[in-house]
Amino acid sequence: MQCTVRWFTGKSFVAETASGHLIAMDGPPEGGGRNLAPRPMELLLAGTGGCTAYDVVAILEKSRETVTGCTVTLTAQRAESDPKVFTHIHIHYRIQGQQLDPAKVQRAIELSAEKYCSAAAMLRKSATIQYSWEIVDEAEKMLPPSDS
Repeated sequence: MQCTVRWFTGKSFVAETASGHLIAMDGPPEGGGRNLAPRPMELLLAGTGGCTAYDVVAILEKSRETVTGCTVTLTAQRAESDPKVFTHIHIHYRIQGQQLDPAKVQRAIELSAEKYCSAAAMLRKSATIQYSWEIVDEAEKMLPPSDS
């Protein structure tokens, strides 16, 4: 895998991924940026959310569950001093579908967390990662959230 990052202007950068996609990044105005794009650490957190969401949906589909939606919300704290690594991350999954099996949802999240999500595995080197989840059925009837 390869990625090339080029300085654009001020504190703005453009990354080109190996698959040919472009990602803009910028800094805050107080740091010389123009606030035109996400910060690099925001992209790291978003990438982790995408990685685990992909895993969970794929695992549930392989388990023949009828998944119609998946929203992953990540909340992170960073160290006070440099390097300001993530120290704690909470990942909340909101899985929507038809008659989803709570045991299969929990297992899919556990498999992503423990085996498949490479991004979370790397972040666990500096951060404690906690998970919670909820199921929303097609009728929007929510089951109580469950912490893992």
